[in-house]
Amino acid sequence: MARRERVVRMSVEQPLWRALTAYRVLTMVYAVLLAVFGRERYDRPWVAVVFLTVLAVWTLASLPKVSGAVACTKRFLVVDLTLALAGILLTPLADFEAQSVDGPTLPSIWTAGSVLAFALKGGWRWAAFASTLVAVVNIVERGEPSRDTFHNVLLVWVASIAIGYVVEVARASERTLARALEIEAATRERERLARDIHDSVLQVLAMVQRRGTALGGEAAELGRLAGEQEIALRTLVTSGLVPATRVSEDAAEGAVVRSVEVDDEPSGPAACDLRTLLAPHAGSRITFAEPGAPVLLAPATAAELAAAVGAALDNVRVHAGENAQAWILVEDWPDEVVVTVRDDGPGIPEGRLAQAEGEGRMGVALSIRGRLRDLGGTAELVSVPGQGTEVELTVPKVSRGKAGSAG
Repeated sequence: MARRERVVRMSVEQPLWRALTAYRVLTMVYAVLLAVFGRERYDRPWVAVVFLTVLAVWTLASLPKVSGAVACTKRFLVVDLTLALAGILLTPLADFEAQSVDGPTLPSIWTAGSVLAFALKGGWRWAAFASTLVAVVNIVERGEPSRDTFHNVLLVWVASIAIGYVVEVARASERTLARALEIEAATRERERLARDIHDSVLQVLAMVQRRGTALGGEAAELGRLAGEQEIALRTLVTSGLVPATRVSEDAAEGAVVRSVEVDDEPSGPAACDLRTLLAPHAGSRITFAEPGAPVLLAPATAAELAAAVGAALDNVRVHAGENAQAWILVEDWPDEVVVTVRDDGPGIPEGRLAQAEGEGRMGVALSIRGRLRDLGGTAELVSVPGQGTEVELTVPKVSRGKAGSAG
């Protein structure tokens, strides 16, 4: 089946907003039940009935407003907090003994929901502002506040500021993660383009340089020019100037946006038999050993793995000599496919790969290891001077995917 792209949006804030929505509904029900079961204490029950009716209607009607930071506007926060403060100040009008008896206010713990909305919207500074207003109004309502009043006020104040601070830290972390994903996506795209350039343009330029030098004359001059262009292009690739895509700007607004490439199950009708992609490499100097049954992989995975094998064989042709023999072995295991490319060339001297990377020759690093890493697999290279080189490529049957850019 075809490779598909799924966009995943993650935000630490969303669970907090959902929790606040549930909290407001539950505390509204609690305030109503508290008034119903304690109705005998009200000297003016109609005050309590009117306020709690308004509170219930407002809570249910404003549920969309507490679904997220965008919907929760400043105007809504002001009206919401005003309703909570009004309920606290109306408590002595409904219950004449409210100031002498340390009982609940009309909105009860519903007030904390208004303060928490400030915390989620604007962070700890907004939370401190809202909770301070609630504290002042509670003290005014009590007249002579008790120790329990101070305790409850302080609890709301500390909790709201703490939650507001956590929200600010979460937003900063999301921005950092979005930037990291953007850098990762740009790096992967740059490496992909660099692999394509290495497997096509650079290989052709290198061949022109070798053939031109061997032919001499005007061809030698063309070979020299091709060599200069090869060096310039390698420098361009390794310097990071190859253009790369960017992550969607949505990531900078708090919602981390990731696109995850997911390969469909390789057993589907459109799965590719890896053997058909590797069989053309077989020849007089390349031996191909394959299982008797089809080696099924997702088309994109099979293509990338075959390209890595081709890059390994290119290295054999260039570095092991024209008379070198090579062997390709394909092993089909239940959870993974292993392809081994071995040659009988002189091997790779110790430190030569690191030197080649420093010179901009990224064949092993990009065309082989980079491809396998993007497939969720591994590439192991073992070389002993005088005894040839062996490259073992391992990919899982179902690709683990990779983070990319969301357009």
